[in-house]
Amino acid sequence: MTMGNDAPFRTVIEPFRIHSVEPLRMTTAAHRAQKIEEAGYNLFQLHADDVLIDLLTDSGTGAMSRDQWAAIQHGDESYAGSPSFFIFRDAVQELFPFEHVIPTHQGRAAERILFQALCRPGMVVPSNTHFDTTRANIEYAGAEAVDLVIAEGHDPSVQHPFKGNMDTGRLEQLLTERGDAVPCVMMTVTNNSGGGQPVSMANLREVSQIAHRHGKPLFLDFCRFAENAWFIRQREEGYAEASVPDIVREMSALADGMTMSAKKDPMGNIGGWLALRDDALAAECSNLLILTEGFPTYGGLAGRDLEALAQGLREVVSHDYLRYRIRSTAYVVDALTELGIPCLQPAGGHAVYIDARAMLPHIPPLQFPGQSLAVALYEVGGIRSCEIGTVMFGRHPDGSEEPAAMDLVRLAIPRRTYTQSHMDYVIEVCERVLAAKDDLAGYRIVAEPPVLRHFTARFAPLT
Repeated sequence: MTMGNDAPFRTVIEPFRIHSVEPLRMTTAAHRAQKIEEAGYNLFQLHADDVLIDLLTDSGTGAMSRDQWAAIQHGDESYAGSPSFFIFRDAVQELFPFEHVIPTHQGRAAERILFQALCRPGMVVPSNTHFDTTRANIEYAGAEAVDLVIAEGHDPSVQHPFKGNMDTGRLEQLLTERGDAVPCVMMTVTNNSGGGQPVSMANLREVSQIAHRHGKPLFLDFCRFAENAWFIRQREEGYAEASVPDIVREMSALADGMTMSAKKDPMGNIGGWLALRDDALAAECSNLLILTEGFPTYGGLAGRDLEALAQGLREVVSHDYLRYRIRSTAYVVDALTELGIPCLQPAGGHAVYIDARAMLPHIPPLQFPGQSLAVALYEVGGIRSCEIGTVMFGRHPDGSEEPAAMDLVRLAIPRRTYTQSHMDYVIEVCERVLAAKDDLAGYRIVAEPPVLRHFTARFAPLT
């Protein structure tokens, strides 16, 4: 009699072994209180060695694999025509079959180039939800960034399998009423500002049809493509037996181009690209690339970076990896929800999003409850997180201020970096903050830059 079978176990283990480690620096509460005050209560301004568990972002903070480090040794640093570029290009086109692949040093460079080529003052760019750098690059070009996520995407507590979907009725209306001012349609996949929520294939297909019927190209902000594909495989009818690479290719076929921060799902510590179908647009973007990033076969990256990204693209579509990745995020959401901490539901792919507005109802949105919660998580347990709310999105280009749609605190989980015990510690810190939540106060901004203020603004607590 055989004892083995393929029934799933309750425990989803990390599909890797730890090959190399780096130390964490333990700190005291008094030390953390001093450091956050010196940083102007802005977690971006902390020194990383004063952070115990760094969940500020999943961008470029993951652990590269043995095979990625080996690929770095193959990097060819020729200025033009490096073999490393062609290895990178072929790996990109294996998943994203766009004719032109333009490497950049990171995703926001791809956004800047694309919107500099497409946008003019008075134009409007619709998306499900633009992320911070996307919105800033559109606005810097003089255009307006408009969010058209479905109504469920604004309610952290509602259960919906694809809360990242675009409201296609509102898209149709915008293109009918202001189509002459729309240079393109964007889709953020997964929807980061909306809680790492996925977009369904059906919604993406409908958006593609509407955009193309109105003569507008569709571009994907595709930096978490593998996580989105896994959600489609798990939640959307007809895809349970499909492979993640095939789902990615099907999504890509609906679009005219993509921007990529390769510091996310492609498993890199640096890098990005812009991929396009249109020859003329690709030529214009390549010229802009040469002006500010580098020659088209390196685009601001070293050959070794290109090789590491090529290998990362092979690894990220592994079903074993994605099963672990998505379940490990849900593990934290489930635990926090059981404690009574309001989290955005259902769990997203790359991060846990705590609903700070619901957890701290005594702090008005314009006193930044998300910032208050993020600071408390650091002071109590050395956890660095990121406010996704009124600090990040509350100020408009004309200088006016209003509450964002949601006030969230994002705990972005770097890929292959922390173990379950680290996450159990995060849960315990959140529990302590919950017990003291009524003692938390709001914040005011005492200094801020004109754009992307959350990176460098300085705050003071309200007493």
